[in-house]
Amino acid sequence: MENPRIKAVDLFCGAGGLTHGLASAGVDVRVGVDLDPDCRFPYEANNAASFMCADVRALSGRHFSSFLEGAELTLLAGCAPCQPFSTYSQARDPKASSDWGMLLEFGRLVSEVKPDLVTMENVPQLADNDVFRDFVAKLEGYHTWCGVVDCAEYGVPQRRRRLVLLASRLGEISLLSPQEVGARRRTVRSAIADMPSLAAGTSDPSDSIHAAAGMSELNLKRIRASLPGGSWRDWPKSLRASCHHRSTGTGYGAVYGRMEWGRPAPTMTTLCHGFGNGRFGHPEQDRAISLREAAILQSFPKRYKFVPEGERVRFTSVGRLIGNAVPPRLGQIIGRSFFSHARANPKARRA
Repeated sequence: MENPRIKAVDLFCGAGGLTHGLASAGVDVRVGVDLDPDCRFPYEANNAASFMCADVRALSGRHFSSFLEGAELTLLAGCAPCQPFSTYSQARDPKASSDWGMLLEFGRLVSEVKPDLVTMENVPQLADNDVFRDFVAKLEGYHTWCGVVDCAEYGVPQRRRRLVLLASRLGEISLLSPQEVGARRRTVRSAIADMPSLAAGTSDPSDSIHAAAGMSELNLKRIRASLPGGSWRDWPKSLRASCHHRSTGTGYGAVYGRMEWGRPAPTMTTLCHGFGNGRFGHPEQDRAISLREAAILQSFPKRYKFVPEGERVRFTSVGRLIGNAVPPRLGQIIGRSFFSHARANPKARRA
């Protein structure tokens, strides 16, 4: 049975990771929405969709009606800002942040657009929050599935656990399993071993995004003393930071570490280009991973464009785009799950 034509809107689209993945599965994503103007170039340069720079709080369902016309099935997708719920924001109170309301805005737009299908991706901690339970409760008329997904099991070369929700008006739905999609686990070696060598503070002349952040002389000594999979505990005491000598600093063993060739990378964050921000040291070379390597570990294609040709690469900006992205491979799995679901429920499609 042929796949139906699914037209989609991607809210909080960022650099286009979810859109790119959905499109690779065959979903016709028509527009991506994000408040960050830095997202426009990578989104439109790599995807056959328009970019709408807007605050979702100022939008209503009517803004998307023209994009979804003529679809056999419609999809509203998105990843609302997750910082209030992230383990990297342990000191923050989710209820005190304005970001958590974005999920409720997503729910409002679902009720106004009334799409056939819905997907939402976020951090696992969100599942324990009342705002998520309220969001699910408002999906009246939808069959829902949600679960915490280990992206590494689906072929993303990174240990990244994400909460995924699928909802459908057609019938019972679930995410395809790794076995059903023939996924194979990937390692850091399989993803970036063929990348050109770099020194800290340099970039590849043929790819401005294959750029490694500079390092101080002290951090160069530290990374040279670091072992793959190890931490600052492997260093001589003379190289350790003052905080590592205090009891409050001994628990942070995952900072200032090298990745391991034979395992998936750690979770890519917005600061994954910095050696001291996690286990983001290259397995062999004396530097942190490059921005391009971080994008590849997020499962972006090797030539995915993040900045216009000739424009200066800003590590903070590009790192944010990469770290906040939905891995395209996960988006592809979500898209394939929707098509499998639609083929199993042909009578529920629109005439």
